[in-house]
Amino acid sequence: MKNLDYVIQVARQFTSVSAELITAKPYGAGNINDTFLISVNKPVSDHFILQRINQRVFPHPEQIMSNLSVLSKHLLTKASQQKRRWEIVKAIPTTKRKNYFLDKEGNFWRALTFIEGAHTYASVRNVRHAYEAGFALGTFQRLISDLNPQELYDTLPGFHSMPDYLTHYDEVLGGYRLPTTKTVAYAIDEIRRCRSWALRLDEAYKKGILVERPIHGDPKVDNIMVDDRTGRAVSIIDLDTVKPGLVQFDIGDCLRSSCNPLGEETDRFEKISFDLDLCRAILRGYLSEVAAFYTSADYAYIYDGLRILTFEMALRFFTDYLEGNVYFKVHYPEHNLNRALVQFKLLASVERQEKEIRRLIREMAQKERLS
Repeated sequence: MKNLDYVIQVARQFTSVSAELITAKPYGAGNINDTFLISVNKPVSDHFILQRINQRVFPHPEQIMSNLSVLSKHLLTKASQQKRRWEIVKAIPTTKRKNYFLDKEGNFWRALTFIEGAHTYASVRNVRHAYEAGFALGTFQRLISDLNPQELYDTLPGFHSMPDYLTHYDEVLGGYRLPTTKTVAYAIDEIRRCRSWALRLDEAYKKGILVERPIHGDPKVDNIMVDDRTGRAVSIIDLDTVKPGLVQFDIGDCLRSSCNPLGEETDRFEKISFDLDLCRAILRGYLSEVAAFYTSADYAYIYDGLRILTFEMALRFFTDYLEGNVYFKVHYPEHNLNRALVQFKLLASVERQEKEIRRLIREMAQKERLS
């Protein structure tokens, strides 16, 4: 990646060259794009986010910007009508009035508004935070529920497509030549076991039981912005994966990422568990917002969303490990293997508590319908 002096040069494409001061520093912990926080003294202090889009992951980044424009227009009025603070990330134009900048090497850069006075967190801090994570996702889905999904590009074809992930895994496994360790063998056995139910969401969609709507696509807890003063969620960020899809993908991934108190990067594998109290709080916040457009089938498949999305992440991490760590950023060779192991252990905890989780969903769904 370019040094920070070069990043500042790029940042100047999005702001006046007369700005008195521009500084840049790496920001966030994303696994895909290179992200920087830009500080500008105009002389009034201001900030914005600068990102170099990973074009290997997003081969058509202009589609991302088109989706962001569609979302911004759809949400602008709605956000101002919310009873509590709700922010929308918007694109900042270049000095030539374009919403992206291509450098001489063909790198795709974009600038986004920075949400002041709020932060994201790598894991859920407490039950209140869990409620706010669920509320944020529910609010976002409610606000875009009347947006025609056909107005959005599918920026990641195959994203959340379990048939595609399994096919790719089979191809990669077929070419795997390194020694099969105990952990690798365990992962292979788990994937073989999970195939019997891994396509339930796909099958329900094909039968017309579930329908596509606009979804966030990646609503992990570290994409939820929380107000520093009030502790309330004020936005959901990282909108590159917004696309047509099933709402179960979103709530499943939110529960998966939020209800593991040890987080995705832990090495305390035997201590990993799915926390029912956090699950209850997330569902309470989420279902209170989506009740207006949810169907009976949507409620019925929430557990399947959780189970399948947990397996999906395990499968993706493990496949990337077998392939040589070509998708997710890693800090050591076995990083993606350990990430996969975390998800497999979390999946085991989810399955052990299936009855309790389904009961929670039924009880809360009934409460929202009666309220």
